[in-house]
Amino acid sequence: MKQSRHRLSGFFVSGTDTNVGKTVLSALLCGALVARYWKPIQTGAVDGTDREKVMEWTGMTLGEVAPEAYIFDDPVSPHLAARRAKKKIVLEKIVPPPSSPDSPLVVEGAGGVLVPINDSQFMTDLMRHVGLPVVVAARSTLGTINHTLLTLLALRQAKISVHGVVPIGPPDKDNEKAIEQYGNAPILGRIPVLQRIHRQALAEVFTKHFDRNAFR
Repeated sequence: MKQSRHRLSGFFVSGTDTNVGKTVLSALLCGALVARYWKPIQTGAVDGTDREKVMEWTGMTLGEVAPEAYIFDDPVSPHLAARRAKKKIVLEKIVPPPSSPDSPLVVEGAGGVLVPINDSQFMTDLMRHVGLPVVVAARSTLGTINHTLLTLLALRQAKISVHGVVPIGPPDKDNEKAIEQYGNAPILGRIPVLQRIHRQALAEVFTKHFDRNAFR
């Protein structure tokens, strides 16, 4: 598939696994960068959407978030959720909302980078379609080195621009150093364990634990 011609500004947030913290990272970046939020493919909507979570955590309004291109109730992989709903996810029908350097877009993926979205395409194909550099959300704890290096390898083999990695959870400097060394990807910041997620808490995490210059 050809690289996107949408010429968007912003970042695509992916992860090493499901439930790794992509939505928290997306909300944090939306607040810090004054960005719009968009999750093109949402599964598990029966329990609420990630768009609703981001709005709750950041105070963003409906005008600051974009609706999903595809939304399914089943909390399963996009390809299976679509199949159960008797639908098919067609990449060409996913049209990104407008963005600019003054109004960037934070796009959140579903699951990990090799999650299938239909019979022949994966989340990496959606990333290429959107055309934004990828920020990888990773666990900070044991096992993250292998999962993160595999994710970075898959992204690079798919010729997708990797912006960097954000570990989420209890701090582990040794894991961070290993990811930077062996994965050849910078640690852009880190998100510690949060007792409550809200706008001020996310802003404080970005100020204290992130390199703002990495997102200019």
